[in-house]
Amino acid sequence: MTTNVVETEQNYLNVSYGVRSWLLTTDHKRIALLYMASITLMFFVGGFMAVLMRLELVTPPGDLVTSATYNKLFTMHGIIMVFFFLIPSIPAVLGNFLLPMMIGAKDLAFPRLNLLSWYVYIVGSVFTFWIVIAGGVDTGWTFYTPFSTSSSNTHVIPMTLGIFTVGFSSILTGLNFIVTTHKMRAPGLTWFRLPLFVWAIYATSIIQVLATPVLAISLVLLAVERAFHVGIFDPKLGGDPLLFQHFFWFYSHPAVYIMILPGMGVVSELIPHLARKKIFGYNFVCFATLGIAFFGFLVWGHHMFVAGESVYAAMTFSILSYLVAVPSAIKVFNWTATLYKGSVSFATPMLYALGFIGLFTIGGLTGLFLAALGIDVHVHDTYFVIAHFHYIMVGGMVMAYFGGIHYWWPKMTGRLYPEGWAKLAALIVFVGFNLTFFPQFILGYMGMPRRYHAYAPEFQVLNVMSSAGASILAVGYLLPLVYLLWSLRYGREAGANPWGVKGLEWQTPSPPPPENFAVTPVVTEEPYNYPSAAPGVPSTLQEAEVV
Repeated sequence: MTTNVVETEQNYLNVSYGVRSWLLTTDHKRIALLYMASITLMFFVGGFMAVLMRLELVTPPGDLVTSATYNKLFTMHGIIMVFFFLIPSIPAVLGNFLLPMMIGAKDLAFPRLNLLSWYVYIVGSVFTFWIVIAGGVDTGWTFYTPFSTSSSNTHVIPMTLGIFTVGFSSILTGLNFIVTTHKMRAPGLTWFRLPLFVWAIYATSIIQVLATPVLAISLVLLAVERAFHVGIFDPKLGGDPLLFQHFFWFYSHPAVYIMILPGMGVVSELIPHLARKKIFGYNFVCFATLGIAFFGFLVWGHHMFVAGESVYAAMTFSILSYLVAVPSAIKVFNWTATLYKGSVSFATPMLYALGFIGLFTIGGLTGLFLAALGIDVHVHDTYFVIAHFHYIMVGGMVMAYFGGIHYWWPKMTGRLYPEGWAKLAALIVFVGFNLTFFPQFILGYMGMPRRYHAYAPEFQVLNVMSSAGASILAVGYLLPLVYLLWSLRYGREAGANPWGVKGLEWQTPSPPPPENFAVTPVVTEEPYNYPSAAPGVPSTLQEAEVV
């Protein structure tokens, strides 16, 4: 067994094994690792731009970069982090690696299509890098007209082409996941025996397939208008700028759930497994997942309360925005109830899961403020919106992504990471995140507008706190890169199931062989079926060697 694990590990992790075999692979696990490397690069590029913005905002006057450069920084930061990291990260990395194994399949339904989706992502990323080098874009990541149609002299058309291209990667991945979930489940794996992560990826894939074409069409129309001066969105040409906002947010609010639903799926795996307890209200969590996907298509108008829509439309979107909070609250309640009287292990993935619950709850509650018409008018386009968005996306999705990476890292690589360093990084991320973004709620309520590189002196103390928190957060994000790479060479061997948990993915060697299962497994029990007095996580992970 040890010899097979070592041979498999060399096949997956030794680049000298053959670059060509990686670039032409149809193994879903290798494609997931290719995505991980690509997405990590985009994460740090987008994060570097955020660092420059926070350095600029340490002092009230715009004394580090010009206003034009600052416009490009927050635009490219938003584009890279939303379209090239947040949206694809969990589905493309963890979804690709785990979905076939979790349902007992040997690969995805369309392996070549899976590889194509990665190449499409790379093409879109190359466009983005070229635009960054060529001078960037200054329209804001939302591409609002008329900024994107006539006011900007930057590379708007190539940037829309890059996002248009990467959208196909999202559609192809979603289509592949839907077919795989429907057609390739192991015998006995009924819909209500599926792991909750699979439910989350399935619901996310539906949104990807249905919503992404709307963004693609919107960006094509924008490029056509800019190139040929056809009046579609620009009022100077007889167009309607509100039309673009309706198109953009009809995609982009469901896109919020493309980002956060997979994170919820990760947390729904971490909580029961590391608490050694069956998930509380499995069916409710499943239907809440589908409910979020459904309601996500009905609330786009709450982004436009001050944009000119009618009072009746605004009231309708406000009510729907409150309703979408209900399934999210159900999930938080069920996670909390699962932890109650569980044999909870405070291993690194659980720390990230608990951090997710706390930060996502704050983000969700502040979202209710933005769903209220009167309050939204006051805090619209202020740092309150920035803080809310980052509590959901960074405090939520990124915490879940890091939790999932740490939980399944032994399965992906066959190696253990140093637990002490991992816990320290999780603590640093949590502290740094709150110090970065909580002051921005206060700044927004006080009236500081977003997207300005200069501000009134009375806002400086809170901005210095936010920038100090960003430096701490950067350390927390860099630490895992160091010790996870270290573990590839020096980490102890993990074994097939180092956590001692249930789930089909833990019934394979670590890392798994190309075919996943020598014999297709047969599922005979409910998911998370732990006895009432299940033991905690074995001590091997806590005793992992320290760098």
